[in-house]
Formats: sequence, structure tokens, C-alpha cells
Amino acid sequence: MVILVMSNEDDGDSDSDDCDWEDDGDEDAVCSLAVFQDVHIMIFVGFGFLMTFLKKYGFSGVGFNLFLAALGLQWGTIVQGLLHKKGKNFHIGIKEMINADFSTATVLISFGAVLGKTSPVQMLIMTILEIAVFAGNEYLVIEKFKASDTGASMTIHAFGAYFGLAVAGVLYRPGLRWEHKNEESVYHSDLFSMIGTLFLWIFWPSFNSAIAKPEENQYRAIINTYLSLVASVIMAYALSSLVERRGRLDMVHIQNATLAGGVAVGTCADMKIPLCAAMGIGSIAAIISVLGYKFLSPLLANKLMIKDTCGVHNLHGLPGVFGGLAGILALYFQMHTKSSMSRQAAALGSSIGSAVVGGLATGLILKLPFWDQPSDENCYDDSLYWKVMYTIQRENINDGSVTVQMAKDPFALPDQNYE
Repeated sequence: MVILVMSNEDDGDSDSDDCDWEDDGDEDAVCSLAVFQDVHIMIFVGFGFLMTFLKKYGFSGVGFNLFLAALGLQWGTIVQGLLHKKGKNFHIGIKEMINADFSTATVLISFGAVLGKTSPVQMLIMTILEIAVFAGNEYLVIEKFKASDTGASMTIHAFGAYFGLAVAGVLYRPGLRWEHKNEESVYHSDLFSMIGTLFLWIFWPSFNSAIAKPEENQYRAIINTYLSLVASVIMAYALSSLVERRGRLDMVHIQNATLAGGVAVGTCADMKIPLCAAMGIGSIAAIISVLGYKFLSPLLANKLMIKDTCGVHNLHGLPGVFGGLAGILALYFQMHTKSSMSRQAAALGSSIGSAVVGGLATGLILKLPFWDQPSDENCYDDSLYWKVMYTIQRENINDGSVTVQMAKDPFALPDQNYE
């Protein structure tokens, strides 16, 4: 990675249209840095903690997220730089760093589909291959189709979800068809996952407005995303209580469907849509997400043999596709030409098609026997890759003595380790 960056970086002496610290006003530079920090927090904290919901896979959820993100940032910078500069030396600035975060987001979305079922080596290979495919599709959508996808509903969310689902489908194992003993959450693991949800929810307006044109378009993207998010929260709570027994809320719905509005409004975030339309997009996205978790995920696992660990299809896939369609409708109501709508449709088709084809090819590569894929028994378990020794204390109620025992299972209760 270091050699590739050194051989292709711009030394800053050439006349470049790229933004540089010295060329921008202080206010613009600080604003760009603030947006970059917001997106960065989403990548490392938001996605990382969102994946800690499994009771014995918290270390791997947040730990491998850090590893894949760090790798993806480097590789994404190189691949995107070479593509957009057509093989010439490229400049690395805040805009390029934000775009690298975006490329990494696709990998983390796909990571959610195969969470707990792949080895670190497999995830590394998937990161390298997926970012290459993503960069090619993004170049096609932006440079060739000239489509609008400011918040990346199509190029990041839909792409990442269907790439991950394709990989999960190829790597499907009959032994994991029914729920694994470790494929469940406990009280505190869901609480940690909710922390990730909150970070993502708070910073999502920055994500959708990060690459929008400054001033009016960026401001519009922030407002539309904000309204879509708050609407999706209300709808997620309402529908979750309706579909669950006794009107209780399902934490899975709250962790994910509350974010669906940010995903779905991404494509048309900077477009001139009514404020009620932004709220409507958020509400519909939440409905799609909740119903997907309730009814579609079991169908994918039992009928189509696609085990989606995090349910990325319901948070990123379906809302991303809906966001792409919403973008086409937004152009229609703004009286744009048919060619503009055709380019948007082509961008949506390209994102889904390249994701499925790339995911299937990647899955076939990852299925090779020498990548050290974990056995069915060891799936969703940190102890295969992490040192997880914990102490459990038990007090004898008769004499008050305390016995200390080392346990490999950090989430086990004392009465599960003692007779």
C-alpha cells in the first residue's frame, strides 16, 4: 500500500483543480474537516458498535471493523485516485479522504451479511476485491451516466448490501441454516449495538451532504436527511409495536429501521423535494425495513439459502433500492428530461448488477478451502481469533469464601460454570 501511494501521489507542484489546504479559505477547510470527522466516526464507531449485537462476537464485530476500515481507506484512496485521474498521479485531500470513507462503507455493509461466518483472511480478500468493483461502478455512475447519488443510496448502500448477500449465498452452509447457538444477543450486547445506532443516526446528515455542492445543495441535503431520519424513527417504533406480540418493541427493529430513512433519502437528498416528501421517504423506508426483518429475512434464510447475519438487506439493500427509485421520481416531478431519469435508472441497475456479479465471483474465491473458514461449531465466537479469558467469582453462602475461576466464555453467567 505504501509503495503504491508513493508511486502515484501528487507532489503538489502541478497545476491541479483539486482542493488543497492552502487554496481554500480557512472557514471552508474547517467545515470540510468537520464533515470528514463526522463520516469517520460513522465508519469506525457507528458501524463498529452496530455489529456488537451477537453475544459472543463483540470483539470481532468492533475489532475486525477497525481492521477492514483501515485497510479499505488505503486501498480505496489508491483505486479511486487511479480511476478518476485515469492512471495519472493523484492528489490526497479531505475530499479524497471522505471518498475513501465511502468506499470503506460498502465493505462494512457487506461485512454485516457474513458476520461471524468468515475468517480474517477471507474478509481481507473481500475488502480488496469489493472496493475494486465498487470503484469501477462508481466511476461508471458518476463519470459516464452522470447520475445524481449524493448520499449514495445506490452506489454504497444497495451495492454493499447485494454484494454481501451474493457472497453470503455462495458461502452458505447447511449446518448454519437454523439458528446457531451463538447467533443471538443478550441484554448488554444489544445495548452496545444501540450505541452504534445512535452515532450513525446523529451523524447521517453529514454523510449524505459530504460531497454535495457547497452552500444551497449541501444545506438542502442536511435538512432532507434530518427530516427523513426523524420520520423513520417514529414509524419504526410504531410498526415494531404493531408486528410484535403484546405491542412490545423489538430492539433489532429499533437498531436498524430507525436508520433506514437516512439510507433511502440519500439519492435525492440534495434535490429540490418538498419537506413532506423527505419525511414520507423516511417513513416508507422504516416500514420496508421493519417488515423485512420480520418476514423477509427468515424467507431468505430458509428458502433462498442466504443467511444475512445483520439483516443488511433490510437496512441497506431494500431502502437503497427504494432511494434510487425515489431519485427517479424526484427528477420526474421536477420536469427533468427522460434521459436524466434513464441515467438514474441505469445507475441503479448498474449498482445492483455489478454488486451481484462481483459478489458471486468473490464468494467463489472465498469458498476455496485454504482461506481457513471457521467450522460451523466455531462460528459467531470470538475465542477462535481473540484472547478472551475472564474471571468468574462465586461466593459460598455457607462460609463466605470466594472461589475464582478462569473462563473462556466472557458472557457466561456464574451458574453456567459451576454446579
